[in-house]
Amino acid sequence: MDLGLQGRRAIVTASSAGLGYACAAQLAAAGASVVINGRDERALAEAAERLRRETDADVQAVAGEVAEPAVQQALVAAAGEVDILVNNNGGPPFRDFREVDREALLKGVTANMATPIELIQRVIDGMIERRFGRIVNITSFSVKMPIAGLDLSSGARAGLTGFLAGVARDVAHDNVTINFMMPGYFATDRLRSLHAREAEGRGVPEETVAIEGASRIPAGRFGDPDEFGAACAFLCSQHAGYITGQSLLIDGGAYPGIL
Repeated sequence: MDLGLQGRRAIVTASSAGLGYACAAQLAAAGASVVINGRDERALAEAAERLRRETDADVQAVAGEVAEPAVQQALVAAAGEVDILVNNNGGPPFRDFREVDREALLKGVTANMATPIELIQRVIDGMIERRFGRIVNITSFSVKMPIAGLDLSSGARAGLTGFLAGVARDVAHDNVTINFMMPGYFATDRLRSLHAREAEGRGVPEETVAIEGASRIPAGRFGDPDEFGAACAFLCSQHAGYITGQSLLIDGGAYPGIL
């Protein structure tokens, strides 16, 4: 399927590895020019080179903390006329809610709610003017199925979803869509770090924790980042103009509800 992304210009934040990288890779493979971002300059440069080699796409890298206004400005400047924005950022670490002080609370809300909104504010008017825009916010399945210890992450991402619900409807007539992707357990460094933490606490091998975790997912496995990236690319495509304000749950069937 031709996604109609040839020549489109995309920004994907937190994309030197994991799900962000997977989204950038699928967009690049579909013909988009991609600006990627990450805090580790060396890892980011390596990711950019890998994308260029594997997709032959125009890939630029902007290193830095995406919450900083100067980095946001640099991302938009590198992309030019932004057609696609994929908001991604790491979530706060596991922490009992009693340990979430004001500083941690504000940091989590800034990273996972305020920053995506700020980036959208920077690009959405240009999308409206050109009558094409695709915005995808990577949140978490914990928005629908909260996980104890990830309360700050769940709350900030749910706040982002609620904030943008009305915005999505306001710009839909201009062929600008705003959607959300809620990943479950995917085979990423973040998941491996969670397994390591649990294994240490229980005094068991990490492999044991991983096997147990996969067994609780109806699909019987963890997600492949590439399949997440493919779903992201579709939401950014010319075929997805009638999908907006939606949260796509990609979790191998782990969430047991019907809504």
